[in-house]
Formats: sequence, C-alpha cells, structure tokens
Amino acid sequence: MNWITKFIKPKIKSLFEKKSSTVNENLWTTCGCKNLIYKEDLLTNLKCCPKCGAHHKLSCKERFEIFFDNKEFELIETPLPNDDPLSFEDNKKYTDRLKAARKITNQNDAVLIAKGKVKNIEVVVGAQDFRFIGGSFGAASGEAFIAGVQHSIENNCPFIFYSCSGGQRMMESSIALMQMSRTALAVNELKKKRIPYIVILTNPTTGGVTASWAMLGDILIAEPKATIGFAGRRVIQDTVRETLPEEFQTAEYVKDHGGIDLVVERKYLNSTIGTLLNVLLKKAEAQDKKESTNVTVDPTLQSAS
Repeated sequence: MNWITKFIKPKIKSLFEKKSSTVNENLWTTCGCKNLIYKEDLLTNLKCCPKCGAHHKLSCKERFEIFFDNKEFELIETPLPNDDPLSFEDNKKYTDRLKAARKITNQNDAVLIAKGKVKNIEVVVGAQDFRFIGGSFGAASGEAFIAGVQHSIENNCPFIFYSCSGGQRMMESSIALMQMSRTALAVNELKKKRIPYIVILTNPTTGGVTASWAMLGDILIAEPKATIGFAGRRVIQDTVRETLPEEFQTAEYVKDHGGIDLVVERKYLNSTIGTLLNVLLKKAEAQDKKESTNVTVDPTLQSAS
C-alpha cells in the first residue's frame, strides 16, 4: 500500500464526510413524530413541529424573544451562590457538570429573569433552560426566582414564570430541597401584595418544581402535550398497580381533571396572558378602591358629631 492509498485517500474521504454531516446537522432536525423537519421551517414556526404540532424546548432567551412585545427585554442580574457547597461527585464532579452546562447554554444557571412588556404591560418573566442539567432547581435557581419576585414587588408589576424542569438538583441535596419552601414563601408575598403571578408549564414540569412554585400560580397555563406531574409514570404505575391512560400526565389530561386552567399554543401566549393581566390588574385595582372606601369610623367620633 503506497502513501497515496494509505494517507491521502482516507484524508479526502474524511473531509467529505465531515462536511456532509455538518450540512445535514445544520439544515435538518427530527421530531418525536419521526418526521425529518427543515430547521428553518421549525424556527419560523416558533420551534413547533409543522406536522404534529409538538412544542420543542426553547432556551430562556428564545422564550423571551417570542413572549415579550417586539422581542424587547432586559435581563435582570441575580445572585450566584457557591457552585459546589457539598463537594459532590458521582461518576463526574458537579463542578465539571456546571462547566459543561454553562458552555452549552451560555448562562450561569438554569434560570434567567428578564423584564419587559406584554401587551404594553410591564412584567417580570422567569424561564428555565432544560439543557442546564435538566433544568434542575438548586440554590442559584432559588436566588434567581426570589430576585425576580423582589423586582416584581418593588416595581408593582406581574410576575410570570416558564417552568421546564426535572425537579430539584440532587447534587445539592437538602440545599436544593430548601428552595421549595423558599420559593413558596416568595409567591406568598406576591399574593399579599395582590400582584398577579402566572405560571406557564412547558415540557417537562416534574418533581419538586411541580410540588412548589410551579403549581401556585393565580392562573396555570400549559403548552400543548407538555408532561406535568410529580413522580414518573412508571413509578406511579408500579405503586398503584393499575394501567394508566395513554394520555396520563399530559397537559390536556391534567386540565380535564382540574389541575390547570388553560392549554395554550406557544404563538398565542403573548395575547392570552396580556388579556388575563388586564383583567387581573383591574380586579386588584377595584379591590383596593373598595377597601379604601370601606374605612370604619370610630363610634365615639360619630356620636360627638
């Protein structure tokens, strides 16, 4: 075998193979319906499959661009606690997982908070990126959520959150579990101030997220066919020893059984939530006026007059 056969031909072949696979990867993607989709068509359709309607996952910034008026928003800086308080390591160091996730998502943690307008109403919006360790909720996510709530209270504007998570981050153990009560208390502060809190549950919304802030919204909206639940389908089926319906834990099933209020396609979320906010804000304003006019007068002052 001469040097042309041994070195040159394989090199030329590998160059063509790399180019071909790169072009294919850039132009096409697949969907759960097993159809090959032209990527440009998927992006034009807000990352919803034009054939089966499946809503593909979005990054936080992609959600903000779709949701805010005129794609205009400003990110809110949030606290970032120590990366690895427990020095956790399984088959890989937690710090290495964080580095990899940050490289993929280009953000410090799974949650981003932004402010902008929806139908000309000032709002604060949070979102989770599933690519960041399954959108898992740890200390940094908790700090971001609470920072979003604080900003909402300080500016008296609605708080909206897009959930997309497998649950609490196991690498932070009880520190992650603590965020369930912290976020629930933060939501309670919003309710005390009569500030609207709306949650959009996307695929998937499971685990500790579902058991805390994700199901505490004044209005719960889900994207079509999103998986919503606490434990996994197989775990539940093995526990109750019953065959579960095919559509079990889908957004439509949860809505039919009273777990959420609406199932709304991605392209209608801006207009739907804008309408809901108008109603909620007017109701809160009317309630405040009613309370201010119903001030009780001291009986002694009445008799003196």
